[in-house]
Amino acid sequence: MKRTVFDEDHEAFRTMIRDFISNEVAPHFDAWEEEGLPPRDLFRRLGALGVMGFGIPEEYGGPGRTSYKYQAVVNEECAYAGVMLGHYGVSTSIVLPYLLDLADDAQKKRWLPGVATGDLMLCVAMTEPGTGSDLAGIRTTARLSDDGSHYLLNGAKTFITGARNSELCVVAARTSPASAEDRRTGLSLLVVPTDSEGFTFGRKLEKVGLRSSDTSEISFTDVRVPVENLLGEEGRGFAYLGQNLTRERLAIGVEAVARARAAVDFTQEYVLQRIVFGKRVADFQNTKFVLAECETDVTAAQALCDQALELEETGDLTPADAARVKLHGTEAAGRVIDKCLQLYGGYGYILEYPIARMYADIRVNRIYGGTSEVMKTIIAKDMGL
Repeated sequence: MKRTVFDEDHEAFRTMIRDFISNEVAPHFDAWEEEGLPPRDLFRRLGALGVMGFGIPEEYGGPGRTSYKYQAVVNEECAYAGVMLGHYGVSTSIVLPYLLDLADDAQKKRWLPGVATGDLMLCVAMTEPGTGSDLAGIRTTARLSDDGSHYLLNGAKTFITGARNSELCVVAARTSPASAEDRRTGLSLLVVPTDSEGFTFGRKLEKVGLRSSDTSEISFTDVRVPVENLLGEEGRGFAYLGQNLTRERLAIGVEAVARARAAVDFTQEYVLQRIVFGKRVADFQNTKFVLAECETDVTAAQALCDQALELEETGDLTPADAARVKLHGTEAAGRVIDKCLQLYGGYGYILEYPIARMYADIRVNRIYGGTSEVMKTIIAKDMGL
């Protein structure tokens, strides 16, 4: 089905990104998977390409206000090539908007130029052992010093994506106790340099998939954070975290559907070449039916994503809309990639083939950014249920 969501400028940008991936990423990706993260210099090369600072004003070295569709193109091209750019998407699509929306002029002057060049990479620390999606249960504390000059940060976080390749971490911490009426009160956001004294990396977590993007445990022991690093207003952290979840969930849905599309394309190419019982796998009726189902599933999910991209462009994408995109896109991708792997037979379970890596990578899309169950709760509430 013909897509109309992208114009000529987006397609020219797509060509540039595709060439970069072909020349700078694909030849080295297997080594990054083994290492567990890409080289730090990758992000500086992306900065030189001009794709690290979407939305950063020109005065700080960025391109100014930029359509999210350009970031969607990056997600799609990575999926089509069967690669990923470490925690690039976390830094640019999820964490950077916090700085753009909440940082004051002095903070923007300090941080945004380095983000635009790729010299400052960003991560976010929300999840804690035992809290999961329950952000109101955060126990990490940030106590204001007696002279009011800094916070003392103490606590632990887990499942932190890209921390080892980041210079700045946006940390959600409790600056005052929660009230009896509302557990969500008292949370604040602090921008913490990852080389701060007392900022400690714990285990590098071994994941089922997404192995070229590092995921770590981190802890804070009396980390001194200047009050100048408070992002937004003290005590409004929970609301701030919710503001960016719509974009995050859209991004997860877009990526999932792109990976499903890539899975269908890779599988179609494979079954046209693979010979079993004297004929191509593509010649069996079951293969035709399975791929027809997958193609239709992807096309439907793509239409939902594209509509969401248009709504995001006009500022009309609601949290419930983003939940629908994430729920349908990630569930559809799981179904499609599983069916495609089955058509490979035993080879589908071998990492030499991209479908095996996709199978492992896609599973977490139904978990992070809010589980499928959380998405259903949001949608049901939007329905008045």
